[in-house]
Amino acid sequence: MKPSLKALLETSHLYGGNATFIEELYDQYLENPKLVAEPWRDFFDRLQRDGLRDMPHQPVIDSFRRKDGGGRVVVKAVAGEMDARAAEKQAAVLRLINAWRTRGHQVAKIDPLQLSLQRHDPPPRDLDPLFHHLTQQDMATVFNTGSLVGPERMPLREIVAFCQEVYGGTIGAEYMHITRTPEKRWIQARLEGSRAKLDLSAERRIALLERLTAAEGLERYLHSKYVGQKRFSLEGGESLIPLLDELLQRSGSHGIKETALGMAHRGRLNVLVNILGKSPKTLFQEFEGKKEKTGKGSGDVKYHMGFSSDLTTPGGALHLALGFNPSHLEIINPVIEGSVRARQQRRGDHTGKQVLPILIHGDAAFAGQGVVMETLQMSNTRGYTTGGTVHIVINNQVGFTTSNPVDSRSTFHCTEVAKMVQAPIFHVNGDDPEAVLFVTQLALDYRMAFGKDVVIDLVCYRRHGHNEADEPAATQPMMYRIIRARPTTRQLYAERLAAAGVQDKAASEKMVTDYRDALDEGRVVALNIGSGEPSKYAVDWTPYLDHEWTDAGDTTVPAEHLRALADRLLTLPEGLELHPRVERIYADRKKMAAGAAPLDWGYAETLAYATLLTEGHPVRLSGQDCGRGTFFHRHAVLHNQGDGSNHIPLQHLADDQARFIVIDSLLSEEAVMGFEYGFATADPHSLVIWEGQFGDFANGAQVVIDQFISSGESKWNRLCGLALFLPHGFEGQGPEHSSARLERYLQLCAEHNMQVCVPTTPAQIFHLIRRQIVRPFRKPLVVMTPKSLLRHKLAISTLEELAQGGFQTVIDEVDGLDPAKVKRVVLCSGKVYYDLLEARRTQQLGDVAVVRLEQLYPFPREALTELMARYTHAKQVVWCQEEPRNQGAWYQQRHHFKMCAGPQRKLYYAGRAASASPAAGSFAEHAAQQQRLVEKALTGKFETAE
Repeated sequence: MKPSLKALLETSHLYGGNATFIEELYDQYLENPKLVAEPWRDFFDRLQRDGLRDMPHQPVIDSFRRKDGGGRVVVKAVAGEMDARAAEKQAAVLRLINAWRTRGHQVAKIDPLQLSLQRHDPPPRDLDPLFHHLTQQDMATVFNTGSLVGPERMPLREIVAFCQEVYGGTIGAEYMHITRTPEKRWIQARLEGSRAKLDLSAERRIALLERLTAAEGLERYLHSKYVGQKRFSLEGGESLIPLLDELLQRSGSHGIKETALGMAHRGRLNVLVNILGKSPKTLFQEFEGKKEKTGKGSGDVKYHMGFSSDLTTPGGALHLALGFNPSHLEIINPVIEGSVRARQQRRGDHTGKQVLPILIHGDAAFAGQGVVMETLQMSNTRGYTTGGTVHIVINNQVGFTTSNPVDSRSTFHCTEVAKMVQAPIFHVNGDDPEAVLFVTQLALDYRMAFGKDVVIDLVCYRRHGHNEADEPAATQPMMYRIIRARPTTRQLYAERLAAAGVQDKAASEKMVTDYRDALDEGRVVALNIGSGEPSKYAVDWTPYLDHEWTDAGDTTVPAEHLRALADRLLTLPEGLELHPRVERIYADRKKMAAGAAPLDWGYAETLAYATLLTEGHPVRLSGQDCGRGTFFHRHAVLHNQGDGSNHIPLQHLADDQARFIVIDSLLSEEAVMGFEYGFATADPHSLVIWEGQFGDFANGAQVVIDQFISSGESKWNRLCGLALFLPHGFEGQGPEHSSARLERYLQLCAEHNMQVCVPTTPAQIFHLIRRQIVRPFRKPLVVMTPKSLLRHKLAISTLEELAQGGFQTVIDEVDGLDPAKVKRVVLCSGKVYYDLLEARRTQQLGDVAVVRLEQLYPFPREALTELMARYTHAKQVVWCQEEPRNQGAWYQQRHHFKMCAGPQRKLYYAGRAASASPAAGSFAEHAAQQQRLVEKALTGKFETAE
């Protein structure tokens, strides 16, 4: 830093962070002194009257004293020698510099098609010197350059040229929204110190052309060989390939050992072949339909598939994983972030210095899809940060095919949403590959220096339509007239190198021929592909393959171990002042641990986690209000009422225990569930749970459930043990918080893709939680967890029930009825069981057995059939549910009920009538409906069988 500037920052309220504010105040004062507050008006009056004679800030005075070679003052700024006009001019120059830093991106030449002039408002007026009352006569005057990184003083003409070069060229930088001054100064030093240019050697420039040739060459090859087939080509955005190559190589130099990459369709095949090293021969077989599907599931189209490879970099081996991606575009974002967090945790990388997330977006999707905002909002939170993500926007300047920017967003740029987390945004012209490399280096170095997200907006175009069978000119005639007349990025850069004498046209054309020959021969064309030797941090998934559902694992725990864990959980730090209600809960838990009271749901759940942690299995639980529990039952995090500090008992079980993380998430379902799915797919050793505040909150994450949780294994052979805890039960709380939409999950069930369970006792949730990790396979688990049952007098278990047995998929009648006297068997799941049980006991019905189905998928047909065989005289089987007839389990599972009941029994339905809404809004109506369905199930007469 210049000595004079350092002095100003340290001694003057007229500089530093206040400079822009004071300049704006002074501008208002010059227009009308009454516009500013009286203290500032007095200050500026004194400045006008006396110059700076009475001001004690010598650094301010010195900063304005400038002399030419003959010792003459150029800008009078000292005592009586400086008039107000000179001070005003100097302040105007500083405002002009600040305007270029703030708004230069609006006039930068970032659009290769030069369409921006037709789409945007006129250039900002404050970029014009005249706006600041700087005239042509001032152009030769030498001014102080303030904090501009360069000469301390320059003629105004050179200052303007400098700003135009740095901020108005093929790079448009947005960073002045960042509030942390060191970050802004760092970016200014990089941009202004180099004038936003790289000094590339001839060798580097030729290598850059080679990467462009590869990017263009693959697309042209596919276009000519597989005419009309969808490939979502990269043509128009070929600079992405050298960008990624530079990003990965430089990441290795920074010490990054792993990267996870998420992207949608556009350019995906090009990235697979030219970056990850996928064999062109394999890709061609996929186009020709010759490549056989691997795995048992459905498989997926080629432009959704993932891949991984190992690259060599100057810093050593780098593992690169491309995530599988459905057609829901940006939904991959949180999944990648979760996967990266798991990889970082595995390495003990708590700052993100070893594992880097990279996300590639489309311009319309980045602006339009809410999961982008949700993922950005997670970036600096404790439970979800990954130490900064490099975001790359492939900016086609047209959403899909028919949408113009004026219709696809309300913002000037498509990247405005990133400003909310103060991420710097670097817009760059895709037809200037050297500028692309400069921005790539700048973005990655920023991420590594500050651990924050950063955005590269690669402004390019799409040479074809949304896919190659589309005709874009039908809706974008002007744009595509320009595109079809425009040389490609490779052609333009080859001409540039030829003009500079770096490489002649013949050599550039030979690159094209050589690349095509490599494709013809089926050779791997990506650079820097490593040996692929397994890393010690790689996960071996083979132990979780090819197991039967019946292998439940051993979920028993010695009773003495449970008692020891209970003692540790109840041993709290001295001075921990609990809230009175929490204190009562812990007092009850002491009775439970001592055997003086049965265990409730919250304590059984806590003990399940404790057993896994001491067995070496990490547990990660996240969602809204997870620490306390929505229904005040969990209290995994204890808050000291005296000083606000926290204590987490599950983190203090043993010195060698596994990690326990509980996170009260941001108010997001889609991104947080996607994050936890990504985490679970990268870590089979951890129990990962997402909990809804109410079960219906999962509605907001339906795309994660549809595209990943239910079908990820079938489409991509991706195993995942994520558990969803969804509070469910009709308690009279209205339509929104009654149903977790059980029917939706059952509709998605097939091919043993996931588990759907409705446990009704503390022992059941204990064994279910343990089963999810103990048994040797990883499948998603959907749990309809209770609300009122958390404290129900009958929903209790003993410590012995936790220590022995296991999770029961079906639970038989508990009251010891004589099977020979049973005439009706009522099947049910969840909370309604206790309503049925209490009503049956009140009415002393000895001929009605109530049987619970605790697992609805995979359906326990064998177990239920065996149980039903006990009731030889029962001629009626009733399925009872709280949900409306068109919801819940009835329509999805009644074929199973019929099969298990057998041909000699008739099947009936007892529950609410079909309804568009899950539940009644009136508590009285709810209670009446509940009473009717219970009575119908136990004693009602049915006209016809189902």
